[in-house]
This record gives sequence, C-alpha cells and structure tokens, in this order.
Amino acid sequence: MDRLVYGTAADATVRLIAAVTTDTVEEAIRRHETGPTASAALGRMLTGAALLGASLKEFDRLTVRIESDGPVGGITVEANNAGDVRGYVRNPAAELPPTADGKFDVRGLVGQGMFYVMRESGFDIGLHHEPYVGSVPITSGEIAEDFAYYLAKSEQIPAAVLLGVLLKKTEPFVVASGGVMIQIMPGANDHIVTMIEDTVRRAPHLTEVIKEGATPEDLLKLVLGIIDFEVLAERPVAFRCTCSYDRAFAMISALGRDEVASMLAEDNGAMMTCGFCNETYRLDDGALETMLSEL
Repeated sequence: MDRLVYGTAADATVRLIAAVTTDTVEEAIRRHETGPTASAALGRMLTGAALLGASLKEFDRLTVRIESDGPVGGITVEANNAGDVRGYVRNPAAELPPTADGKFDVRGLVGQGMFYVMRESGFDIGLHHEPYVGSVPITSGEIAEDFAYYLAKSEQIPAAVLLGVLLKKTEPFVVASGGVMIQIMPGANDHIVTMIEDTVRRAPHLTEVIKEGATPEDLLKLVLGIIDFEVLAERPVAFRCTCSYDRAFAMISALGRDEVASMLAEDNGAMMTCGFCNETYRLDDGALETMLSEL
C-alpha cells in the first residue's frame, strides 16, 4: 500500500513530506492507457499533488492543473486531505523520443504554459467558500521544479521538490514512483538550509531506492543526511475517484426532460465516462424511464 509521511526538522523550521506512490501511479496509467512519457508526467503530477496537499490545512479539494502548448495539451489532478488522488492528461497518447541521456522528455511533452493550484474548502460542512487560486508560468515542464517555483512565488515558501517515476514495458508498468517535498519555513538556519541543498544535490534518484524497497521515511533520510527529523503523521495514498453510478444518473438527469427523452428514443440508453478515472457508466432504457418519471 502506498504511504505518505509528514514531519519536521530543525525545530520545526523545515517542513518535510515524502511518499511512495508506485501503486497509485500504476492504477492511473492503467485506467488512462497513457503512453510512456505521458505516464511519467501524470505520475509526477499525482505525486506532487499528494505531497502539496499534505502540507496544507483546511481544504477539502486541491486541484493542480497544467495548461500548456506541448503535445500532452494539459494535465489535471485532484487530491484531498485523506490522501486520495485522481487525474488525467488531455492527450494520453502523446509521446516524444527520449532525451539525449535516455530519459523521458517530459519537458518537451508539457511545453510552455501556466501552472495552476486551486484550494477549495467548506464542502464537508455544507458551506461554500470562494476557492483560493494561485498561478505561475511553467518554468521547467519537468513538473517537480514547477511545484517548487509555485511554492516560492505564490506561497512565498522556498522549497525543494523531487519527483520520480520509473517504468518498464510490461505490466505492471510502474517499477517505482514517489517524491519528497522540503519546505523552508521562516526562521530556518542558513547552515541547515545549505546542508539540505548539498544533500539533495548529491542524492541518488528516488526511484532507484524505492525500487529496492525504500519507505517514505527512508526517502527523508536520503535527502536530509545527518539532519534529524520527526515524523508527525502518516496517511495512505491511493488513486480513488469520487465518480459513481448515482452521480452519473444525477448529471444526465440535470440535462432536462427533453434531452433524456431524446436519449431514450434515439440511443436506447445513455453512457457517461468520467474524465478523471476513465470509468464508464451505462444507463439502460429502464434507468432513463425511471429518470423521466422523476423529472
């Protein structure tokens, strides 16, 4: 089971989040049948959203979205404060040749555009608050750097973000996936910050150690070196969608009596596919007749 941990170091002046998301990313790319490079991009976004969500308070839904001119077209992911994530890429078949060093060309696949973060709260107690929306230009397209740039510019929190997805050609496609987010809070000691920067710079690829069985705690040890830290909380991470047959029924019903009657007469039913998880819901004649009787 995938897991995320949240902790602090240096008298709570350094905020730490780490996660292993191998099964979560595998489920996402299985559902969306994404190409290799699109799979790497979606996996990084899902992991980054889970990490960012764990560092926030008082939100019900976090949406991270890339709108870009690259072949992938855009990526949208959502996370909640229970560790559930879901997401999709606009063009799942988008693909580019590897870079000169043999790595996925996520930067080329994403291209230029904007990086958006939206936080919404109040749903669980029946309130509606205006969502917080932050945005920054895409500076890298590699996604980890874009999360860090967003935190620095929109939240004024210096951060280091490491995200990785290691794939193979046969199922299960995801060999390893995970990430680390280190946020530097006000009052942090400059020497501690320099030590962390140096350790992060020299750290091996996260996916290599996750492949060998590393836990989220191991990932934090890897990037902090000799600096002690305290784990304050942990949570499971999973690809989980909020769609359901009942929601599909309600959305089709909202189209109105004339539209539903047309579906019944011309199509002998209705079908709805969730963009976030690619699950398809089919409503037969009986379901539409029931719907009409309630409209």
